[in-house]
Amino acid sequence: MANETLYLKVDKNVQAQGRPVRIGEIATVSCSTKSVESRIKVMTIPSDVIRGPGRYVFSVFDIIETVQKEFPNLEINNLGEADFVITVEKENAASELLSWGKTLLVCLLSFFGAAFSIMAFNNDISVDKLFGHLYEMFTGTPSDGFTLLEISYSVGVGLGILIFFHHFARKNNKSDPTPLEVEMRTYEDEVDTTLIESGNRREESQG
Repeated sequence: MANETLYLKVDKNVQAQGRPVRIGEIATVSCSTKSVESRIKVMTIPSDVIRGPGRYVFSVFDIIETVQKEFPNLEINNLGEADFVITVEKENAASELLSWGKTLLVCLLSFFGAAFSIMAFNNDISVDKLFGHLYEMFTGTPSDGFTLLEISYSVGVGLGILIFFHHFARKNNKSDPTPLEVEMRTYEDEVDTTLIESGNRREESQG
């Protein structure tokens, strides 16, 4: 066993069903001896802090200490995060009707919120007056407020949003993530980092 090496990789945020938390559930484990690898995957780490759904901060040392109790001569290489967050979801998922209702509510709020923002922006810079001056400058006749400029501008705003958020590229599995997906991922990373740093500071103050 002295020559055996265990490779361990844990992401910054992993999901678990609750207690007990098995190593194979939250980490990627690789060892040349498959019997050892299988035994390690079913080991459970200390998870008394988990009281229910939520996010809990753990250290990779919790995994290493658990493994070394049974395999003291096993060399462990950590290829992932030193600290990570275990997310425990609610056991009783919301009904399908409630999920659709929440989705519809978010869509309505996003639609009317975006529409209000666009109208407020256009009103602040007086787009209607600008288009009226441009139309009269190039045609010599006053604008009635419903010209090619207004139509092209309205269509262009809609197309611009669709193109910017890659809605036309979703058929391609290799397409880049949309700006919204990037922002959501950035937000999740910042939340995880804040939880980990807060947990470390709490342990230092208690120590």
